[in-house]
Amino acid sequence: MLSKPIEELVQDVHKQVAEPIDILRAYGKAALKAHEKTNSVTEVMIDAAEGWIKDGSINFKGPLAGIPISLKDSVAVGGFDTTVGYSSNVGNKKSTDGTMVRLLKDAGAVPYVKTNLPITLLSFESTNDVWGRCTNPHNNKYSPGGSTGGESALLAAGGGRIGIGSDVAGSVRVPAHFSGIYSLRCSTGRWPKNGMVTSMPGQEGIPSVFSPMTRTLGDLSYFTKSMIGMQPWKYDHSVHPIAWRGDVAKEFAEKKKFKVGVLRTDGVVDPSPACARAVEEVVEALRKDGHEIVDVSSSIPSSYEALYLASQLLNADGCKTFRSFFRTGEWEDSGAKQMNFLMSLPSPFKWLYYAWVKYVRRDEVWAGLIKDWKAKSAYEQWQLVAKREAYKASFHDWWEQEAKIDFMITPPNATPAVPHDGMKDAVSSCGYTFMFNLVRPFVLIIATNSNFD
Repeated sequence: MLSKPIEELVQDVHKQVAEPIDILRAYGKAALKAHEKTNSVTEVMIDAAEGWIKDGSINFKGPLAGIPISLKDSVAVGGFDTTVGYSSNVGNKKSTDGTMVRLLKDAGAVPYVKTNLPITLLSFESTNDVWGRCTNPHNNKYSPGGSTGGESALLAAGGGRIGIGSDVAGSVRVPAHFSGIYSLRCSTGRWPKNGMVTSMPGQEGIPSVFSPMTRTLGDLSYFTKSMIGMQPWKYDHSVHPIAWRGDVAKEFAEKKKFKVGVLRTDGVVDPSPACARAVEEVVEALRKDGHEIVDVSSSIPSSYEALYLASQLLNADGCKTFRSFFRTGEWEDSGAKQMNFLMSLPSPFKWLYYAWVKYVRRDEVWAGLIKDWKAKSAYEQWQLVAKREAYKASFHDWWEQEAKIDFMITPPNATPAVPHDGMKDAVSSCGYTFMFNLVRPFVLIIATNSNFD
């Protein structure tokens, strides 16, 4: 069962060749085994899931009939805590399912475990005091990614085939890259977002989106099509009523030659040799297949400007919201801690640090990012939003009028999987993902197993 594509499993359930309870138990055993290796699971919902199967809570005529689904521990499931890694959220269980879970059950899916994540949700690691440290299944000294790291670790370790995560700066794409799976960062408004718990409620400068993660590309395609086919706009008012466009999918599947843009560096943090090599391998494979390759590194609208705007907007509150959920003495991710430290520095000390970075270290990039690192007034926030919209317009015009490409490939991150607590030295490496949260297109990550060299 574990090796079967989900589309085949669904057909088996519809034909009554396979029983959902048997599929659940097989996946449940695999998840617990993966958890022993990675500490990826938070809530074990297998007993409850058996009850949902028996009491008719799940529609086994749906397009995901009988498929176990893992969920990031920010997705609300009735009867279970949704901690987001904060001890203050322990015991916050809701009596009813959130929007995403209602939709999944109506589609026939069976939620069976929830997965680990970083406190604050602002890290490419996945550690907190409530559930402990999640590790990479390929090397336990390294991070599986974040903030949806528990999902990537579980799937890469064979504990499931499909999971749901969220992404505000790379939080499904970087875990896919670090752990070696597939993910799709959906456009804003394409998937439900209500009925979730977050570390930054009210933050809309860079909206977070919930998105799928899978072990195979075939599962990712089938799952996405199935979810859109469920008309999620009927469950969540924030979802755009856009049906699955099979004609567009067919057009691109049959197209013989693409014009492919390649972004080799964002000009902020050059990719490591391993990540650069992965991009070149893809480029060579595409070129060998006859596709047109265009280097866009020098023509694309400033990647540095995108990182600057996105980081200022995401933390426009001065890091106060995600800090407000901490209890005294609670562990904090090293990268988020550094951001908060710089944010809280008194202005004279911050200026001295800025001057040292710019004139002594001669790091113009880092100096520019921290120069205005402070809580924003409403006036300043509005100015940033106006600049965000101007950047999006320039990006659109560049794509349509200058580059005229079908799609673009980039390094999924500046680095491969980082060692535990390594994010304190890598907080500015997220430009390769963060840019696309600012401009908000669909983004697909196809990852191989991480390189730890």
